[in-house]
Amino acid sequence: MIERQGAGLHVTVPMVMANACGLLEAGRSVFAQADEVIDLGAVTEADSSALAVMLGWLRLAEASGRRLAFANTPAGVRSLADLYGVVDLLPLV
Repeated sequence: MIERQGAGLHVTVPMVMANACGLLEAGRSVFAQADEVIDLGAVTEADSSALAVMLGWLRLAEASGRRLAFANTPAGVRSLADLYGVVDLLPLV
């Protein structure tokens, strides 16, 4: 689901409702360790649950005193973030 590749983390599954709980849990152990950039470039399918997962990851990281940023965010997820008015909450690089 989330793999460490080199210095970064990569999401390797679709960010859809069926994977949302698993992705959120996968982040729980990973984000407690260090500040991270999460590469979403391999995400081939995403729905609005992707935003819920991303915001959940940000909460988990903040609770651990860590920072997250998102790289290569799919255009559809960016569009949804704009539509829902939460794009400013997401650290996109």
